[in-house]
Amino acid sequence: MSFSVQGQHVVVAGGGRSGLAAAALLASKGAAVTLSDTHAPGAAGELDALRAQGVTVDVGPHRPELFSSAQLVVLSPGVPPEQPAVDAARRRGIPVIGEIELASRWLSGRVIAITGTKGKSTTTTLTALMLKEAGLDATAGGNLGTALSTQVSTSHPGALHVVEVSSFQLETTDTFHPWIAVLVNLSPDHLDRHVTFEAYAAAKARIFSNQTAEDWAVVNADDPAALALAGGRARRFDFGMDAAVADGVTVHGDTIVRCDGGRASALVPLSAVRLPGRHLLADVLAASAVACLSGVPPAAMQRAVEGFSGLPHALERVVTVEGVTFVNDSKATNIVSARRSLESFPGNVVAIMGGRYKGGDFADLLDVVRGRVRAVVAIGEAAPLIEAALGNHVRTVRAGSMADAVRTAYAAAPRPGVVVLAPACSSFDMFRDYLDRGDQFRAAAREIGGVTER
Repeated sequence: MSFSVQGQHVVVAGGGRSGLAAAALLASKGAAVTLSDTHAPGAAGELDALRAQGVTVDVGPHRPELFSSAQLVVLSPGVPPEQPAVDAARRRGIPVIGEIELASRWLSGRVIAITGTKGKSTTTTLTALMLKEAGLDATAGGNLGTALSTQVSTSHPGALHVVEVSSFQLETTDTFHPWIAVLVNLSPDHLDRHVTFEAYAAAKARIFSNQTAEDWAVVNADDPAALALAGGRARRFDFGMDAAVADGVTVHGDTIVRCDGGRASALVPLSAVRLPGRHLLADVLAASAVACLSGVPPAAMQRAVEGFSGLPHALERVVTVEGVTFVNDSKATNIVSARRSLESFPGNVVAIMGGRYKGGDFADLLDVVRGRVRAVVAIGEAAPLIEAALGNHVRTVRAGSMADAVRTAYAAAPRPGVVVLAPACSSFDMFRDYLDRGDQFRAAAREIGGVTER
């Protein structure tokens, strides 16, 4: 596809990682770029580099007159498409796309796109590791942390771009075309932005929109909501632990296997998996499914699995102090993912929960809390909601800071026991992001253990 911005005025909305990368890419392609952000974006060195490329930085409220003067508007995922300045541009017929869409128009290699409510980052990282173990030129990026726009300059026909994509990124796609599209799972999330589950699901479904009969859709066969979205033109290759999988990846006995028309061939022994929790095993199956389609031999898959102990902030074991193990699951940012976090432990759990409410019902956690969770420490804006839903069934106390929450949880924990950060909420009421939240939990836990941060 021929796509050019040479000589065009392009406004990039949002100065996070995606926005900075998009602005640099557009400038390298000959566009006259204005980067608009409500706060000073990036670090000083990054802004100096952009200005050296001719990028204008506009700090302050997004101005409708600026956006309406553009020939193209590119959104960072944190900027809602309904933002008034963006809407003003759209009403004038100005194209509005996201950073993922922009970058994909210039990629030479094939795209493997991975989305879902929980497990995107783990699946994306492990998929890329499997491909690399097989000697393939694979890069991981997107919502995972490295903007796809940074990969354009090194893309070539043999490259495989493994891209984590969020609902925010997918809702601003138009021609985005993955060779393999993966839907890890689907449950209500981000209802503070999408408003309804149907709108959220529709954004996720866009991952399949431009696929053809030559492409692959990899879907969780254990998840009815995910299966309902996978009705496109691509060939299906499923994964699952409970549902019958005729063509895809599942578990037989103590082995992850590939099923092909009723025949099963061994891929990876379960003993090689270093990740805790049943839901993280599902991520291993999803990555194995992509690896199968990409021609990765089982030995390379196993090497990748054996060398992967998980991501920071995803059921990350931090330290054990006098029989109490602290586990950082800051990425459990919705009620379903918090449930899976709690289900990873048989009992004697104290949970730190709360933050900015994103929708859902905390009462959905009652059956997993009963008999498993000894106390809940509630933090942030959602603390009253958590108390109202769980307080009559489990001891619930509030804490005003992460350090206070960790100390309170440690005091309440049985020996042996587990203190797990499973927020079920976003972080933006008290922290910069989920990384900051997890870092503060980790530091507070290590302080109790007398471990000095380096």
